[in-house]
Amino acid sequence: MTVIIDPQNSGISGNMVIGALVDHGLKTEVVIDVMEYYASYFGDIKVEIRKVRKSGISASFVDVKCHDNASIKYTELIEVLESIKHSAITPDIMNLSKNVFNTLAEAEACVHGTTLEEIHFHEVGAADAVADVIGAAYSFHKLGMDNKMVYGMPVALGGGRIKSIHGMLSVPAPATIEILKNIPVFGGPVNKELTTPTGAALLVNMVNKFTNYYPLLTNKKIGYGAGKMELKFPNVLRILDGNPEIETDHVSILETNVDNVTGEIMGHIFNVLLQYGARDVSVIPTTTKKNRPGYLLRVIAKPMDCDTLSEVIIRETGTLGVRVIPYVHRNITSRKIIPVQVDISGKKVQIRIKVGMIGNEIISVKPEYEDARKVSEENGISLKDVMNAANEAFMEKSKYL
Repeated sequence: MTVIIDPQNSGISGNMVIGALVDHGLKTEVVIDVMEYYASYFGDIKVEIRKVRKSGISASFVDVKCHDNASIKYTELIEVLESIKHSAITPDIMNLSKNVFNTLAEAEACVHGTTLEEIHFHEVGAADAVADVIGAAYSFHKLGMDNKMVYGMPVALGGGRIKSIHGMLSVPAPATIEILKNIPVFGGPVNKELTTPTGAALLVNMVNKFTNYYPLLTNKKIGYGAGKMELKFPNVLRILDGNPEIETDHVSILETNVDNVTGEIMGHIFNVLLQYGARDVSVIPTTTKKNRPGYLLRVIAKPMDCDTLSEVIIRETGTLGVRVIPYVHRNITSRKIIPVQVDISGKKVQIRIKVGMIGNEIISVKPEYEDARKVSEENGISLKDVMNAANEAFMEKSKYL
């Protein structure tokens, strides 16, 4: 199962997250009870959840009204939260809530050049912040999204300037941009604050991976959470929950031409690159400059491994440069490794089977080569026969999966 949190249209805030999650069918009475119960320890609060229309789109609006202008230290807030008990709040929900507040506090500490112990929450009252964070964490877990792959889309920040206790500040607020410093963002399309620090902190703690495009999904359920402002476009956050058809990821491609190395070296580097994290390695015979015979070495790698693998290629081949083609979009099937018991000459042996799937449909079945090779050598049976036996054993087992 896959979840997409999409703040491209109008950014993200705490109440928008709750609204989009509630829109998936949660009982509003329980969400309101949880929010008011925890927030009441920090001030007077009243929460209402109702359906509204934002530029023609029906969405759930979470209206949090509180009277709380006091500040509270981050460490004291966490102590109070840990002392409160509610039957609907599990340890996992509380951990997510504390992680969100920790993200907020770390951002503030970085901006102000101080420590977590000295951080106070000023800009929004503690009651408002607690209501948003607890409500969002409860809804996220109640829908089971904590056990799903969660993608985040680029974040609309807004623009212009806003008032704060420190005077006028540019949008995004310093804490917001600190939280999102490694996340894809863009400004506009209005001179308003579209993304708040609380919304940003919830986003980075809920998302497993950020992407520029939606992965392929079926059976989508869509929820919209409304923001407070009336804009010339739908002021909503969209959250989708669906079944992945084909998983997507991003890889980089490394290439270099070599014409001064032996076949033995090329065979050796093949295994070395795999040991250093290469996803796949190809050695392609080619003709290089001055009509010299050579090889095109091509490596598929995770972006984070490119520098290491480039150095390995240079050291092992002596090439003077490695081309890097970054962030190639790749569609992949989901993969499982399933062990099966195979009867080989009356003896039971275990062979792992790599299974490729789209949704719940099995697309490919392949015995692991090293397992099959070992069984073949130990029992004096051809590799082909071992693989056929493994495939038959898997097909028999799959009837009961």
